[in-house]
Formats: sequence, C-alpha cells, structure tokens
Amino acid sequence: MSTDKPADLPSEEELAQMSRDELVKLGNKLDGVELVEYPDPWPVKGTRAEKRAERQVAFWFALAGLSGLAFVAAFIWWPAQYVAPGKDGDFMYSLYTPVIGLTLGLSITAVGVGILNYTRKFIPHEVAVQQRHDGGSGELDKATILANLADAGNRSSIARRPMIKRSLAFGGGVLGLALTALPLGSLLRNPHAQSANAAGLLHTPWQHKEEGEKVFLRRVTGNDEISLVRPEDMDAGAMDTVFPYRETDTHEEWEHILRLGDTPVMLIRLRPQDAAKVVKHEGQEDFNYGDFYAYTKVCSHLGCPTSLYEQRTNRILCPCHQSQFDALQYAKPVFGPATRKLAQLPITVDPETGYFISTGDFIEPIGPAYWERKS
Repeated sequence: MSTDKPADLPSEEELAQMSRDELVKLGNKLDGVELVEYPDPWPVKGTRAEKRAERQVAFWFALAGLSGLAFVAAFIWWPAQYVAPGKDGDFMYSLYTPVIGLTLGLSITAVGVGILNYTRKFIPHEVAVQQRHDGGSGELDKATILANLADAGNRSSIARRPMIKRSLAFGGGVLGLALTALPLGSLLRNPHAQSANAAGLLHTPWQHKEEGEKVFLRRVTGNDEISLVRPEDMDAGAMDTVFPYRETDTHEEWEHILRLGDTPVMLIRLRPQDAAKVVKHEGQEDFNYGDFYAYTKVCSHLGCPTSLYEQRTNRILCPCHQSQFDALQYAKPVFGPATRKLAQLPITVDPETGYFISTGDFIEPIGPAYWERKS
C-alpha cells in the first residue's frame, strides 16, 4: 500500500473544476486511504429482492409516522380525566397511559428499525485501510471529505429511492411532531379553567367556603366509613395521611376531593422530647396543636408524595428524588433537590366534637414553583 502524497497539489481554481470522483480519489490518496473493498449492495438494479428491501424500509418509516400520529391524537383527545373504578369511562381512562406509551414507543422503534435496515441493505459495506496523521484539516481536506460524503450518499442510492425518502420524511417528521407535543401538551388545556376555585393555583379544598365552617381531618378507609382523627388516636412519633372533610359533603364530593392532587396532608405527632426542639416558621407559630403538626404531602420539588416519615430523625422523605425535610424546623429542606419548605396547614381541635379541624387553608402555594408564587 502506498501512502505517498502527490508532489503538486491542485490550485483553488483546479480544485473548483474537479469532479466528485476526482475529489474522492484525491482525498483518499491525501488521507492515506486504500479502499480494499467497496462493493455495490445491488450490482444488478431493479431486482425483486432490491424492491422488496426498499418496501421493507419504507414500511418501517411509514409505521413510525402512523404511530406518531396516533400518539398525538391520543395525547390530545383520549379521555385522560380520572374515573373511579367501576364508573362509566373507567376502562377508557385505564388505557390512556398504555396507549400513549405504546404509540410513542412504536414510533421511535420503527424509525430505528428503518434506519438499521436501510444501512444494512443499501449502504456499501466498504473495507478501507487508512494511515492516521496529526494536525487539523485544510481547505483541500474539507473539499475532499465533502466529496466522499456525497459519494457515499450517491452509492447508497437514496437519491433514486423516492419511496424511502417520502416515508422517512413522513415518519421522521411525525415523530418530531410527537416529541414536540410532549412539552407543549400542557399548554393545550388550562387545568384550572373549570375549577370551582377562581384562584385554583393559590388555594386548595382546605379553604373555608364560609365563616365558621368546620373542615375536619379525615382518613381514607377504602369504603364509605367516616374516620375522623382525634389527638388520642395517634401515638407519639406516628404519621397519618388525612384529607379535608365537611359534614355537608356528599359521596360524590368526597370522591372528587380524593382525586385532587393538592389535598393530601401529613398529620404528624412528634415525640415530647422532639417537640421541645421545634423551630417554627415566622407567621406560622400557632399552626400546630401541641405536638401535632400538619404539612402538605406534595413535595416542593416536582410534586411527588412525601409519604415517608422517620420518627427517629424527624425527617420527612420524598421517595422520588430523595429530598428530605426536617419536621423540627418547619419542614425546611435539608437534603436533595428541593429548595423550599413544605407548606404547613393550620390545625386545632374542635371543642364540640374533639376531632381535628383546620383553621384555614395553606397561606402559601403548595408543590413545585410557578410564575405567580410569592414564596
């Protein structure tokens, strides 16, 4: 194999007049490349096998496009609003996540399979030997490498395969549309447009609808049993998840409250020795009742449920991204990506019934940050 470079390099004028084949040969020689094998995948054009291979590649790209369209349609129009088990529409709701996952996954997979098939069946499988050299690339090298790339595209015969080009444009374009729909999907609908609360982002169902209303702390029992909470029901170091309950709530209203993501609250009873160490947040000094403290269960990082409580360390844990909050210091974050405290719910005990009630809504927005929040 000879790697000697030509003594006389072409001038810019000569370089501009050289054909692509001449540039390819010159580039190979300059780079010390020897093509050992460069077979044409289809030496006999127009055979049945070649057309069958072309149809297979086009099929995968077309499938990617159709799957992408199905994803976009399901993402926008499939009934995604929660329906309780056994209710009308529950079956369609239960299919929402599988449908969008299947259609998007199939679209991505089909594009990949199509590209792999095209590479295997139409790109020449060359065997080349090249001597490595140091240094950057000059104008001559740039011109010859572009010629090599164009030659590779020409030898792959993509220019004369409109079926594959059109199907690739269709599949790739729709897949791009599907991927774009993911971040933009939340802008298609306003989740608070039909909220009964005019300031849905600023208030929760714990908000009192009228003066003197009693909003109790109710457990979920899995049936219609009403399980309210009294101080003597919880041991020191215990935690319970509660939801807002009004004596006037109907069964349908209670089910609606359970479906809302901003309602769950952690009711924690600190151990006496730990309660003596509590540092309260300014303006929330009277939000607790004795050793009992209530914090939102919605993590201030990305909204996951902070459903774990360690009584020995008094840490509230979010299992999604491992944020930790100190229950002895107004639930401020002490570890992980969360940067804001958990909102605290003001509570007391109803003197008439002996059950816990809230004295009002959260005074700060709960959950992840958004552009209107002031805390």
